[in-house]
Amino acid sequence: MLNNTLNHPKSLTRIGVFYDGNYFLHVSNYYNYVHPKRSRISINGLHEFIRHRVAKEEGTDVRLCQIVDAHYFRGRLSASEASQRTGLLYFERVFDDILMSEGVTTHYLPVRQSFGRKFDKGIDLWLALEAYELAFYKQFSVLVIIGSDSDYVPLARKLNTLGVRVMVIGWDYDYTDEDGTSFVTRTSQDLLAEVTYPIAMHKIIDDEDNQEDDLVAQLFVPRSTEKKSFPKPALDDKNGNSFSTDTEQLLQSEDRVVSTIKSVKEGYGFINYPPNNVFFHYTSLLDYDFNDLSIGDQVQFTLEQKEDGRLVAKDILVVIAS
Repeated sequence: MLNNTLNHPKSLTRIGVFYDGNYFLHVSNYYNYVHPKRSRISINGLHEFIRHRVAKEEGTDVRLCQIVDAHYFRGRLSASEASQRTGLLYFERVFDDILMSEGVTTHYLPVRQSFGRKFDKGIDLWLALEAYELAFYKQFSVLVIIGSDSDYVPLARKLNTLGVRVMVIGWDYDYTDEDGTSFVTRTSQDLLAEVTYPIAMHKIIDDEDNQEDDLVAQLFVPRSTEKKSFPKPALDDKNGNSFSTDTEQLLQSEDRVVSTIKSVKEGYGFINYPPNNVFFHYTSLLDYDFNDLSIGDQVQFTLEQKEDGRLVAKDILVVIAS
């Protein structure tokens, strides 16, 4: 019988953690660029939080609560597409190193494109199938879903039939996308109704009584006080000589505009551009950290017109930092 030793006072509480990678990336970006924390979620800190929270919910010693399996699922751009976005390949590799160091197994599907929109269809289903199979064979006591989608409701119901307790780690937050459109992300109420332990992380993080809690503090990667620029990609020509790619070409492009930062908001901002200021999103910055931007920084950028006629700034390079 599955989990037939779980009631033994010294039995190990086996935890499996499953990341919806696209969701986790958006959450981490929200805390890094929008939330006052201005820092990314720490994988190590999150795992420690999960162990302690499971121990609290299960009424057992945290030493008996161990993450025995962790998996990360996400769509990924092709190498050629990623190489066109400055620093993306480098930072994807850095994050892979972090996941590897924390014992997280990665699962990637190619990102598809349809009518100009990119999507990673099939990730939710793949996560659900892997989670159910591993829960059965590895006999997890608690399976943790880091996600918010109602697509995980069937998974939660199936896990319940196995006697596996389900914990959902979710965040509710608001953000502005690269087109200036505001979105609200909420964890599915249908999903929360099916799980044993629904955990509202945004409430825990924002609760003033938790600000001195070490577990909450360790959820975030400490930020460096030094400004940093992203590494520029370099390629070798046929003669073996190294040459710069995107950045140099952009600087010399004739259709580039030069102006200054007018304001920096929560994950977006505006550039001085008469007669109206032009909107930009943190994802449009090249070789620079959005959190290091200051009003008055001189930037060079390309203008892109949206379907509704609005102009937005793309491929932004910081020329002179104020």
